[in-house]
Amino acid sequence: MTSFDASSVTVTFAGLVAAGLYAAAYLSFVRLMRFPRNWLPPSLRDVLTTGLLAVLAVAWVSLSPNSSDLIRLTSLAISTGFIVVLFFIVAAPAMAFRPANGLVEFLARHAEYAGLWLLGPALIAGWLVPNSKLQAMLAAAMAIELSWFLRQHWARRRRQFHPLNLPDRSVLEIQAKGDLKAFRGRHGIRELVLSEGAISWRGCGKNTPPCPFNFYVNRLGLNTAPCCREHMRDISHYVAACLSDMGAVHWLEGGSLLGAVRENGALLDWEDDIDISVLLDGDLTWDRLASGLVERCARDGYYVDLFEQKSLAAISFDAPKAWPFQWERNRLRGEIRVDIAVYRRATSHGEAVLERQSYKGAMPATEQGGYGVPQEIVLPTSTISFEGEKFSCPNKPSEYLRILYGDFEEVEYTYLDPAAAEIRQQTGLP
Repeated sequence: MTSFDASSVTVTFAGLVAAGLYAAAYLSFVRLMRFPRNWLPPSLRDVLTTGLLAVLAVAWVSLSPNSSDLIRLTSLAISTGFIVVLFFIVAAPAMAFRPANGLVEFLARHAEYAGLWLLGPALIAGWLVPNSKLQAMLAAAMAIELSWFLRQHWARRRRQFHPLNLPDRSVLEIQAKGDLKAFRGRHGIRELVLSEGAISWRGCGKNTPPCPFNFYVNRLGLNTAPCCREHMRDISHYVAACLSDMGAVHWLEGGSLLGAVRENGALLDWEDDIDISVLLDGDLTWDRLASGLVERCARDGYYVDLFEQKSLAAISFDAPKAWPFQWERNRLRGEIRVDIAVYRRATSHGEAVLERQSYKGAMPATEQGGYGVPQEIVLPTSTISFEGEKFSCPNKPSEYLRILYGDFEEVEYTYLDPAAAEIRQQTGLP
């Protein structure tokens, strides 16, 4: 092999390592985004893993052992800045699940293609800086962003039209102050279709990106999209059937129970997820519950995210993807899911309670540092009508809701944007 050939092999190998390190850091980062997406603080281990991979990528690109300068400062600055900016863009949809500033909201709205905005800077940097490792890393990053855009764009074409019922249209028109076209453009509501006076919704399905209805409901004050309501109904009954097959004691929780009691078995108009609780008791351990849900949902095309330290599981309507695409779902702007909270038997202040680790509504704290409700309010569970079928619920559902919400008969809007809630209250919308 000539010296030229050996040099070419070395350069190629170095470039492949740079591209591989970036891809590993990217995959670790999108997996990390499952935490803010589920309103949880990220685990230290996942943060350190992602940070280490990003540092290794930057270090590999910047090191130049054959040069007089061990570290190429220009490459260090470009690679660091590029990863920071691109990862911020990638994280925007997950960060926007919480109240977010205008920049994050803007990036989340354009999440399908915002990463490609760095294509120009990447080309300029690759041309001006003669560093093959940096060029390979930038090329890998842009290839990933292009792949993401093409896959989302293709999947979006599978959406189908859904009619909006009268209540949904009324809420939309009031929040838009009568100007639907301007409202749609201002907030990037691509699902809303206006044609010759007709209003329809280009809805999501099993093989399309979900509607970003978390944003539409919690920020804009709209009703839950008709397609998302349908999917929430289906997945709630599916998960309940899985839990029943496993012999798990379970019940409707939170806003889902509130809808079943106050709205005569219907979802709240502004519902953004389904809440179900499970009691770990007897031979039903966390491991058995988790493995049972993962096995059934993988078989039937539902995605499961597990958070053992918080005793929480999130089951999403979208189908699980094969590696390495399985974690990129955290880049989606919306999500249709069932949140499962685990309870255990405990004693607090001399009273038998069912205790969970995460906070819910106004549920009181227990002596052990969790949150709980009196056992007699829940067990033995009863049934209630929910979205057309019988569903397990606490033995005393009204008392349960009073613990969570106080006067639950009074309609209170839990929007993150108080202006949207105020408009609904002033207009007397249900």
